[in-house]
Amino acid sequence: MKILFVSDKVVEHLYNQSVTRYRNEIELTIGCGDLPYYYLEYLQSMLDTPLFYVHGNHDAEQEYLADGTAISGPAGGINLHGITYKERHLLLAGLEGSIRYNKSSPFQYTQLQMWLNMAYLIPALYLNKLRYGRYLDILVAHSPPFGIHNGEDHIHAGFKSFLWFMNKFKPRYLMHGHRHLYNTSEITETRFGETTIMNIYPYKIVDIEPQ
Repeated sequence: MKILFVSDKVVEHLYNQSVTRYRNEIELTIGCGDLPYYYLEYLQSMLDTPLFYVHGNHDAEQEYLADGTAISGPAGGINLHGITYKERHLLLAGLEGSIRYNKSSPFQYTQLQMWLNMAYLIPALYLNKLRYGRYLDILVAHSPPFGIHNGEDHIHAGFKSFLWFMNKFKPRYLMHGHRHLYNTSEITETRFGETTIMNIYPYKIVDIEPQ
């Protein structure tokens, strides 16, 4: 199953009619944060796929439509933060936001707060294990794990709880954005235990077979 992951930047050749060339190829669209809702809605509509997402630290709590209506996420999309979801035999879960570095966004968390966010997921993960024989296939996050794909500044530090999460629940993939890449030699894919971690900025099409 080919999945389009997007994060942090509106990609010109995806945000126009040419994206329809992927219509019969891509089966899911997943946003890893810091993207305008209209962009995610456009991809969902043009590709005719289910849409899942988490918020990034630069996302607004609300965006306003032309008629003044306030929306808190892309129409038709499913916010994965703090939940698990089964889609086409893939088990998905999400954790939004970045490390807290100021008070400008509700989608910033201290290391402790992210541990608490993760705690809400645990009962559903154990239920997945009972039902499907595994905890999770893909953890969708905005930020990377601590020490993996991090930036040198505090703003782009990862979460320590993600390391424990991967050791304990062994997702096949952890997909994140947040860290913008300007050097093609930078590492964007890392193996940690049984988990493949990918920085998908600004987008990646990944073929993931359901189990």
